[in-house]
Amino acid sequence: MLEEVVPKSADMILLMTGLALFLGWFAGRLTERIKVPQVVGQIIIGVILGGSVLGVLTTETLDSLVFINFLALAFIGFDIGGELSFRGLRRLGRPIIWISLLESLGAFLLVSIAIFIWTRKLYVALIFGALSSATAPAATVDVLREYQSSGPLTTTLFAVVGIDDGMAIAIYAFAALFAKILLGGGEAINYAKVILLPFAEIFGALALGFGIGVILLWLVRNITSRATLLVFVIGSILVTTGAANLLSLSLILANMSVGMTIINLPRYGRPDLFEIARGVTGPLFILFFVLVGARLDVGSLWTVGMIGVLYVFFRTLGKQSGTYLGAWAGRAPRNVRRYLGLCLFSQAGVAIGLAIETMLEFGGGEFGSAGVELGVMAITIIAATTLIFQIIGPPFTRFAIFKAGEAQVERSK
Repeated sequence: MLEEVVPKSADMILLMTGLALFLGWFAGRLTERIKVPQVVGQIIIGVILGGSVLGVLTTETLDSLVFINFLALAFIGFDIGGELSFRGLRRLGRPIIWISLLESLGAFLLVSIAIFIWTRKLYVALIFGALSSATAPAATVDVLREYQSSGPLTTTLFAVVGIDDGMAIAIYAFAALFAKILLGGGEAINYAKVILLPFAEIFGALALGFGIGVILLWLVRNITSRATLLVFVIGSILVTTGAANLLSLSLILANMSVGMTIINLPRYGRPDLFEIARGVTGPLFILFFVLVGARLDVGSLWTVGMIGVLYVFFRTLGKQSGTYLGAWAGRAPRNVRRYLGLCLFSQAGVAIGLAIETMLEFGGGEFGSAGVELGVMAITIIAATTLIFQIIGPPFTRFAIFKAGEAQVERSK
């Protein structure tokens, strides 16, 4: 009998997943009616279903559904790569480099300085500065897709949120190195490994994605059936994601590289693969944002303290000022200079992942009570500020693309 084979917990997980999907959809449509991006409603319904309110989506359920997070981030990376056509980027290439560099470093420097002045602890300042440099692509890309945005601002934004993942990883690696030295663990550190590892991770992810992208294009070169193409696209994304996780590489960068390979490889480019992939991402993204909301702890907002306040204010200031300076230095179009910074509020996967890494690296006792305190502080503050940024980020992105005149859906009404 099937019921004897399938555990009751699996039945409950299926039930809760279906419930989350339906409620996430209804919440998204409701917020859409009041001119707020659907992702906000999906995150809010997740908060309500999670441990902060009703406790329907338990930690056990969320852990069993972690593969949905991997899949959603993988498809988002793939989608971003499809927007990074070299032909389209050639005109915006210089601004993208300047913006990506300065918005990441701007947040890192301002947050580090502010928290150091407050705490007088440089290792704390460096870690939080590094965490602030990350920007979450998921909510941003979802808003761009919801309103079918296109234009210089949109193209630049796709590139910046894609590159930002690698920038945050590199900045964190160097910040963690100096934090360990300051905490007295310098003698146990392999400096060459710490310095080279971030670059190995970035270029390794890009190389992995390029290789799988080339293989995918070769496999589908004579295929026209949408059903068959869907199998190959999903299979390639799954293989890329699994390989990236096994090799400790960024799954977002790896899948972004697959997308870039498909859209840019001469003679063999297949832009139709992206439209086929988007046909299955709707339910996946709804579940992803509901589950993101369910993991957020509203109660932690009350424990943020002054460090959290400084983090929110100076991360915002650093992103905005860094983006404007980068756009000015790169001679970006006017709308990019004026509105791009408003699209970089969101914070989620990379920042939370690095906060968890902070807890694991510093909280094991090797760096004493100060290291343990740093690990707990990182998790608490990043969880709380992620809730803030994930709710305010999408409306600001919507505002920016409408002010720039790049939201196609509204224009057609």
